[in-house]
Amino acid sequence: MPIWSSEIKELEKLFESFKGQLPDLEKELERLIKAEDENMVLVYARRCLEVIITDLCESELKRHRKTEPLQGIIDKLNKEEKVPSHIIASMHGLNGMSTFGTHPKDFDPEQIKPVLNNLDIIIKWYLKYREPRTIGKASLEKEEVQYTEPMEGIRKEEQKEVNNKSVKSPRQKLLSGALLTAILVIAAILTFPKTFKRNTLERLRSSGDKIVVAVMPFQNLTNDSVWDVWQEGIQDNLIASLSNSVELKVRQAESITGLLRSNGFTNYASVTPDVGSKISQKLDANIFVSGSINKAGPSIRLNAQLIDPKTEEVFKSFQLNGTADRILNVLDSLAIEVKNFLIITKLKKGQSPDDFQLVATTYSPEAYSLFLLGNKAYRNADFFSAYEMYLQAIAIDTNFVEAFLKLSVGYYNEYLYDEAKKWCLKAFEKKDQMPLRLKININRVYSLLFETHYEEIKYLRQLQEIDDLLPGTYYSLGYSYSLLLQFEKAIPEYEKSLEIYDKLGIRPAWVFNYTQLGEAYNKTGQFKKEKRLYQRAEKDFPDNLVLTYNECLLAAVEGDTINEEKYLNKALRLAKENSWTEPNASAQMAFGYFEIGKEDKAEQYYRHALILEPEKPERRNNLAFFLIDSERNIEEGMKLVEEALDLSPDNYLFLDTKGWGLYKQGRYSEANEIIRKSWDLRKEKAVYDHKAFLRLDEVKKAFENKK
Repeated sequence: MPIWSSEIKELEKLFESFKGQLPDLEKELERLIKAEDENMVLVYARRCLEVIITDLCESELKRHRKTEPLQGIIDKLNKEEKVPSHIIASMHGLNGMSTFGTHPKDFDPEQIKPVLNNLDIIIKWYLKYREPRTIGKASLEKEEVQYTEPMEGIRKEEQKEVNNKSVKSPRQKLLSGALLTAILVIAAILTFPKTFKRNTLERLRSSGDKIVVAVMPFQNLTNDSVWDVWQEGIQDNLIASLSNSVELKVRQAESITGLLRSNGFTNYASVTPDVGSKISQKLDANIFVSGSINKAGPSIRLNAQLIDPKTEEVFKSFQLNGTADRILNVLDSLAIEVKNFLIITKLKKGQSPDDFQLVATTYSPEAYSLFLLGNKAYRNADFFSAYEMYLQAIAIDTNFVEAFLKLSVGYYNEYLYDEAKKWCLKAFEKKDQMPLRLKININRVYSLLFETHYEEIKYLRQLQEIDDLLPGTYYSLGYSYSLLLQFEKAIPEYEKSLEIYDKLGIRPAWVFNYTQLGEAYNKTGQFKKEKRLYQRAEKDFPDNLVLTYNECLLAAVEGDTINEEKYLNKALRLAKENSWTEPNASAQMAFGYFEIGKEDKAEQYYRHALILEPEKPERRNNLAFFLIDSERNIEEGMKLVEEALDLSPDNYLFLDTKGWGLYKQGRYSEANEIIRKSWDLRKEKAVYDHKAFLRLDEVKKAFENKK
């Protein structure tokens, strides 16, 4: 029996509900239900989607589909808001995964289950959409659209493609744990006991130092796997709430769960106080929070303890009760209790306590569960699944600010700047109502999209003040300095990030922790350090395309032709295995050789990419910019960029190339006009680029000096 048999049964029920009313959809769904081969299941799922999309194209976009790809129509339906966003998310999920059936590649059969779940969601919505015209109401009135089940595994091939795509122009991925806090207190704050163990807390309070707190994942003792996601969810809530207090320094979830995983603790039920103590000491925490989730009938009970890592002595226990549908309220009460206990005696006598009112970014446990699942997928570089979960969470709660921010970051990493800006602005409108750490992150993302890396660095330093043991913050600082071409400042930040991973005893989050530092070493002439770094990186990321690409360029810089050829052949093989086209691979090699000053090879690869795809204007522009910037053939470069502009007249990248070429020809007035237009379009359609700014500034100065 297939592992997706239960999903097929649900589709069978759905099939019976509209049988005889939608013949095209009925035909494909019937084939799907009868299919036994896993590839054919994906093929027929895609055909069902095609039937629906074709109808929507005609009825909503008022035109025939013809040969346009599904992805393009889905995007248009989304842009014109013809289909709800949570249905768009399911369409993206189904379309993306179904390609593994139409163009067979290795995939995990478990991945068929979310495909079928998404199809079930889409068809149910589609039947309601068609209802006024063709569908009887009786079969659907009792059913509500459900959201996809938690994904059991990561889409392995998609994950590899996303990881390796970033070599084209890697953007920093914004590594941050969940920052959500809850609202609506449902239980009075418990009074402090008359006596409790004081020595450690009193010493911390009297010293004037911040209390350093680590929050362990809570243990699910309910015997109900539905509550597994809340093990980290409760941890994230407490971290978010406690981080909002200036008296406390709170270690973030990434460091804690990373240490647990590296020590083999994937099942949180085995995280005893002794384990929590060791983890906390490694993080230099003075106190750690340990807790559990318990259930009796409809009631949920949260138990929590504050523990001294050195002695494993329990300072304080908490016990709060509620119901499953009011879990966020219970969490709110628990967060206030823990925060009060840790900081209230630090206040001077006669002063009023802090205002402990917490601001929520969602009221919905269902939305928050989807958000947590999205964070889990994001940490595993399964970005597509993460976006799907975030969009579904927002569909449930349209005011979910943290999900807005996560979506914005995701679209930024994929260079979809219009979408990134849209979601960032939604979050930015509400930033003053948000907790401290979330407010800083909103400002940081806003700076990425609307300001410069100088502002971003300011906000990253503020995040560093909140937690100075989070490697992702140091990595992002290093990357920001690299984008500003300040490699001497970038290097210590990258190195500190790796140092923290070493201290935690865990592998870096991704290969860019190595390759970005390696590129900074390369730019500053520290080639021996770069080589040693890559030797270490190979142990953590063997056969990685990005790493192999950098090793090839390093060998070229050192004049090591044997290793250069070895790594080049390996990089081209890995690129092919990861679905890179030959033109894209050639363009990437050209860019790399250009960066290290190997201009003959750069020109060879740029020309090869253009020969392979002469119809693409970006290939002309790439070669044009190279010829102009290197001053190898400015006249040919200008001819090529004019051809590119004929095909795309308002492309800010092409205008930038033309303006730079006019400057190189000494035509400063024309250059200033064109490159200024390019810059204005870039601000509107994209984000700050420091190299482009330097070109703009150089042209502007030349023009003003001439005047």
